[in-house]
Amino acid sequence: MQNRRITWVLFLIYFTFAILLNSVGTVILQVIGNYGVSKSAASVLEGFKDLPIAVVSFLVASFLPRIGYKKAMLAGLAIVTGACLSMPLLPSFLTTKMLFLCVGISFALVKVSVYSTLGLVAADRRQHAGIMNTLEGFFMVGVLCAYWVFSFFIDSDDPSSQSWLHVYWVLAALCVLTFVLLLATPFDERLAAPPEARSLPQEFAAMLKLFFKPLVCVFVLTAFLYVLIEQSVGTWLPTFNNEILHLPAAMSVQVTSIFAACLAAGRLSAGVLMRRMNWYPVMNACLLGMGAVVLIALPMTHDVVVAQGAGWGDAPLAAFLFPLIGLFMAPVYPGINSVMLSSLPKHQHSAMTGLLVIFSALGGTTGSLITGYVFGAFSGHFAFYLTLVPIAIVLVTLYFFKRAVDGSDGGLEAPAIISR
Repeated sequence: MQNRRITWVLFLIYFTFAILLNSVGTVILQVIGNYGVSKSAASVLEGFKDLPIAVVSFLVASFLPRIGYKKAMLAGLAIVTGACLSMPLLPSFLTTKMLFLCVGISFALVKVSVYSTLGLVAADRRQHAGIMNTLEGFFMVGVLCAYWVFSFFIDSDDPSSQSWLHVYWVLAALCVLTFVLLLATPFDERLAAPPEARSLPQEFAAMLKLFFKPLVCVFVLTAFLYVLIEQSVGTWLPTFNNEILHLPAAMSVQVTSIFAACLAAGRLSAGVLMRRMNWYPVMNACLLGMGAVVLIALPMTHDVVVAQGAGWGDAPLAAFLFPLIGLFMAPVYPGINSVMLSSLPKHQHSAMTGLLVIFSALGGTTGSLITGYVFGAFSGHFAFYLTLVPIAIVLVTLYFFKRAVDGSDGGLEAPAIISR
């Protein structure tokens, strides 16, 4: 019963941060109109979010078990509460940068803590895989809600309107509620305690040594490329809908919610699917499906004509078809994460998650910057066609990841998890 309560609190924490993290695409669209910044300048918001995630994860992941996962999550929630309150009180592009800086720092603390806590509440590897997929599903439900919550405050008729900033009063209240519930939930973190003989420098060195194992190297490369793809699409889809498909600003954000809904549905159902099928062919089928959606949907986005003030019934078919790529993306990230984490003893989950968060953050920043540059310098069509390159590379890295898992080349315990 206690583990179930902890699990639901973790879901709420992840839901809250999903809204904050994945609002960057919507915020980019708004700051371009509000503060007159260029697309390439606005794309740095992804960096302000993701680079702190990478840096903070690198610095603290190895000794978070000593600090305590609960304390780390409480600190993260307190930081983002203050950042949300600053947005309507001190509106500027600089404040927006600082918001995402705070979100990045906080999410580094939260993600490492949440992923590590899963190992404490899961009874076995199958349950770990199920909770992991459900957790990531709740994350995407948060992303889905973000599009609709933000769009409610957006004034489509006035791009310079700052009415959208009032959404941060709502988000600050959600952060406070989550903080109180977490504070009232007891945690037992004894199983996550590192060996007593290790000092903090030794813990940090142990995390770095993990990276040099072949299995871990292939894993973090695969995670990096996957997040690069997901963030490229998720961050720039609202702008693509607005400028290429000529949809109103608020509707551009709302239509992007189809992408988040597909990710949520895919991840919430992935646990059931992966308990019945081998994980490797499922991953390959998903990647091939992603490529197929790109090749089918993007040609339909050329020369689109939409009347001013168009509604959902006037939107082109491509606006509904391209976001379906999320359905195929969904199982990949939680699937490979569960394979990797289930191979490690519980006290190493924090260090491994630290490496995962670092490379995921770098992948997200790289994807957003590349897509933003190509979008501005060439076209939105070309920017999204480029996602075919990392999709093809992930197909290759996934093959080597499977070989490393099957052969336990990384020197880790071979997992017998969600795949069978």
